[in-house]
Amino acid sequence: MKKPSILAALLLMSFVAAHSQNVGSTPEYIKALTPDWKGERLADGRPKVSDSILERLKNISIEEAWGVLRNKGYNNQFEGDWQIIHADEAMTGRVVTAQYMPLRPDLEKYIREKGKAESRAQQGGTNSWPIDVLTEGDVYVADSYGKIVDGTLIGDNLGNSIYSKSKRGVIFYGSVRDQEGLEEIKGFNGWIKGNDPSYIQQMSLVSINAPIRIGRAVVLPGDVVLAKKFGVIFIPSHLVEELVITSEVTALRDEFGHLRLREGKYKPGQIDSQWTEEIKNDFMNWLINYPGKLPMTKTELDNYFRERNW
Repeated sequence: MKKPSILAALLLMSFVAAHSQNVGSTPEYIKALTPDWKGERLADGRPKVSDSILERLKNISIEEAWGVLRNKGYNNQFEGDWQIIHADEAMTGRVVTAQYMPLRPDLEKYIREKGKAESRAQQGGTNSWPIDVLTEGDVYVADSYGKIVDGTLIGDNLGNSIYSKSKRGVIFYGSVRDQEGLEEIKGFNGWIKGNDPSYIQQMSLVSINAPIRIGRAVVLPGDVVLAKKFGVIFIPSHLVEELVITSEVTALRDEFGHLRLREGKYKPGQIDSQWTEEIKNDFMNWLINYPGKLPMTKTELDNYFRERNW
């Protein structure tokens, strides 16, 4: 073989090695998926939405969040019809994604080899690998293609590990085992499609922190999830703060409108249509004298009305 041919072959091998599919996405890939996020990032490249915004998000209704995303052109972010471990407790957090597929021996061999090269645990099943990367504030979100029998991604042992790392829980388009034990983990919550006493079999983990589908929803690593009794919404990181303030103001407008309707000060048609200057001024004065603590700061509120149309 001539020297140029040898050099070309070596370059090709280097290119293939550099671009071969990892189990876990690189920080560079995650940053490329989420270029609109301009804030701080986690070590793995995911956007680091602030804890305070995550906490405020818990008070936003599914309908309000859905409406904001719909107006932004994000029409495929909601999934409903869940079994919920603690239905009355909302959960928010930064998404870690995992994709599972039916087991194929040659693919499973490749995944195991890549996992070893990435220093992932070699004992036990690959379903522990996404848990190993969790940090506090993360929610483990997995597409296990709705498999229930022999599709249980975790039981109470892995559930305890998840909670110890993330202080959150899981959203699985699939199933769990030992739901009774999972219910006993204080603070842990889960949105699942079913439960079964069987162990996971004939399934492969194929990616961590890559785009996945959860029912109707498209989910990216670093999205923020709002999970409540009536469904789950996955919010692009760069829209979370705007969604929170917009939804908070909408809730305040509704509160004000309901109050004035009960008082008989305005007619329904006045509240349901474009507000007059009289109603706008009344609303702003009501906010100044709000009977309680507003969910946002005065600066946030001023910026909201400065930048938006009524």
